[in-house]
Amino acid sequence: MYPFARGFPHGRDATAGPIPARVPRVNRVVDELRQYGPDRVGPGTGAAMDLAGARAWCGRLARGHYENFSVLSSLVPVRLRDDFAAVYAFCRWADDLGDEAGTPGEERLQLLAWWRGELEACFAGAPRHPVFVALRPAVERHSLPIRPFDDLIRAFEEDQLKSRYATWEELRSYCTRSADPVGRIVLGLFGCASEERFELSDRICTALQVVNHVQDVRRDLEERGRIYLPAEFTSGIADFEDRLARSAALGHACDRQFLAEYRAAVRPIVDRCWTLFDEGRALLDGLPAEARPVVRLFAEGGESVLAKVEAWNLETCLHRPRLGKGQKAMLVGRAWWGALRARRAAGAAS
Repeated sequence: MYPFARGFPHGRDATAGPIPARVPRVNRVVDELRQYGPDRVGPGTGAAMDLAGARAWCGRLARGHYENFSVLSSLVPVRLRDDFAAVYAFCRWADDLGDEAGTPGEERLQLLAWWRGELEACFAGAPRHPVFVALRPAVERHSLPIRPFDDLIRAFEEDQLKSRYATWEELRSYCTRSADPVGRIVLGLFGCASEERFELSDRICTALQVVNHVQDVRRDLEERGRIYLPAEFTSGIADFEDRLARSAALGHACDRQFLAEYRAAVRPIVDRCWTLFDEGRALLDGLPAEARPVVRLFAEGGESVLAKVEAWNLETCLHRPRLGKGQKAMLVGRAWWGALRARRAAGAAS
């Protein structure tokens, strides 16, 4: 359900080193912008692809990126796979425009403004970019509102202007734009949109986003100059940013005290994530059978990553905990089994 944007942990192993893993992705973004960027797609231009071509293009994009779980897993109903791929492609492009394209700051803000213009053209019924050609039928079929898509763009714009967060509530506010909209969109795709479900989904999505931030402390600092750990938890650590940067670069603690201080700062953040997951669990019970395994997979996937963070003793300034293939297969199997049991129970009750 939730891996479309940064609401679900994704990416490379941070211990692999920044340059080799990043070059292919940057090259891909540059190549795609040459073909379908603002110089080729914009006001006065027609659709860059027909619907069949755009759907195939988005499908390849969705299948061609590493995620902890495939966006187009077999848990997603066949009737929704084109729509899932289009939503993923929208989020992937927005994320890349905010993190990989051009230079940080003004140039990326200009690219995101162009992306918003293409979003507005899509909702006006005149999509031009392949992503929006594929997305338009989903918008019409499911009566999706523009707000959550625009909120995601606003989150990536915020990343150009803000790289530090003072409090937990400030970080949660960011998550209402960077993560929560994804869950709301997907509930819309399943025909499950309601305020009660949105509130529960928001808890899961916020937890997934913050888990991503905890998981990616080293990468966010080294590659993007960002620290998402709220200062209210780290301000008591002397020279925190300098010692964090030195420890991340060394791959081990820069002094004898740092790791203990770092773990103490991360602990309350992890505890809050567990609380959010627990509060959001009620969402599963109220979902139809076809939606429940998809949502369950990513909620439990996020919980598993959080458990992995704890197993690594919270030392994410040095390591990026991630799930292995066996763990992912187990979670998928459990989601399938849960869906099968629910269908059997429903059949017996009728």
